[in-house]
Amino acid sequence: MSYPPLSRRNFLRTSSLLTAGLLLPWPALPAARKKLTYKVAVVDLMILKRQKLGALPLAKEIGADGVEIDMGGLGQRDTFDSKLADPAMRQEFLDKARELNLEICSLAMTGFYAQSFATRPTYQRMVQDCIDTMKAMNVKVGFLPLGTQGDLRKNPELRPAIVERLKVVGQMAKKANVIIGIETALDAQGEVDLLREIGSKHIQIYFNFSNPLKEGRDLCQELRVLGRKRICQMHATDEDGVWLQNNTRLDMQKVKQTLAEIGWDGWLVVERSRDANDARNVKKNFGANTAYLKSVFQTS
Repeated sequence: MSYPPLSRRNFLRTSSLLTAGLLLPWPALPAARKKLTYKVAVVDLMILKRQKLGALPLAKEIGADGVEIDMGGLGQRDTFDSKLADPAMRQEFLDKARELNLEICSLAMTGFYAQSFATRPTYQRMVQDCIDTMKAMNVKVGFLPLGTQGDLRKNPELRPAIVERLKVVGQMAKKANVIIGIETALDAQGEVDLLREIGSKHIQIYFNFSNPLKEGRDLCQELRVLGRKRICQMHATDEDGVWLQNNTRLDMQKVKQTLAEIGWDGWLVVERSRDANDARNVKKNFGANTAYLKSVFQTS
């Protein structure tokens, strides 16, 4: 079969269409979904081993993957009463963690639970001491609770001072390339607004499950409002009373699904959720909560 010759006009039109087709972008392939991984840690203060080397073997016995280590008491001192200021002590912790195949997931400034971050004159020294220790121990997250005296719902007049101080802390954290995770009494939207006002990606939210639960808010909706990039770490815990697996107001499978939807993974740190009838039985309480979190978050 023969075909009529192309006219000059049709030849140019056909050529231009072919060229345009070659220049069109290929359809984008769907992005590979990131495999989410979770590790479970315990708080040395809550397993009654605050800044004690014994926190590490105890955490291993409990079944945890790591430990959140406290910076020590604060009281009316200029800074934390920290044994980790001693390089030899820091090295002991690092060596023991390596020996036990444990990680130090974060350092906690829990002294600010009862002391005022908004008014303490030496807050910069306190936070810098924590950041210096983080750098020396290769820890990327520091926990800074604003505490009862920094409750911005009850003390809104403190907001300018807290924002200004957290801007300073954000600069300190940026210089050290670490994250300071704050815990507030605000709801998720309030925390989003606070972070925007601070304006530093080195200040994020250290999310605590118990905060929305005890206020009757939707925990999973709060996670969605905050989103992946605003949450650095989580206290996967509720107030004391029952173990996590027996907590009827906490649907952990739904939490896992929500975290998958927003693409967040990282450290889940057990702080409380102790059995009210046996609250000081560390191995029993933290062992049960750790095993439960692993059964939910470390299985497909």
